Amino acid sequence: MSQEIEIEYKNLLTKDEFIQLQQDLSFPTSSVKQTNYYFETKNFDLKKHGSALRIRKKQGQYQLTLKQPHEDGLLETHDDLTEQEFQKWIHGEIIQKPHTTKQLSEMNISPTSLNYAGYLTTNRMEIEFNGTQLVLDHSNYLGIEDFELELESATKEHGEKVFHGLLNKYHIPIRQTPSKIERFFHQM
Repeated sequence: MSQEIEIEYKNLLTKDEFIQLQQDLSFPTSSVKQTNYYFETKNFDLKKHGSALRIRKKQGQYQLTLKQPHEDGLLETHDDLTEQEFQKWIHGEIIQKPHTTKQLSEMNISPTSLNYAGYLTTNRMEIEFNGTQLVLDHSNYLGIEDFELELESATKEHGEKVFHGLLNKYHIPIRQTPSKIERFFHQM
């Protein structure tokens, strides 16, 4: 599927909160490493549309993802890339892919105007939790380290209930939590 609606809730954590959740909720002891490579135009046209573009490298696979606002969450549009295509993107030779190019053109953004901005590496642990996907992320970028809880749900109502219940149970305050790409660009 080249498009999906992502309904997720996220909250930044302290290192101690991260460790407590990891232990109490029986997360796996090992994590999966993934690296996000971010792209933007020189005039931040994607940001002006509330959108973001990344290539994610995970387990030797590369996926280009455009995230756009949607009434139920985020509309994600995907295209797979080969390692050779990924290398071209990183070095400024943008290879247009059908699904993301279509969405970009609807925003009047030319793929050739995109520039590579940098990367963020995350060590991710996931479990199923009360009918949702619960994720603990430990990320590093531009000399910054952060810890984050994410919860993905099929519906807003169920996701919100489980997310707030978990935060309340562990006395974790709700924190303003920009997306990873927003945190990355904030540090630049």
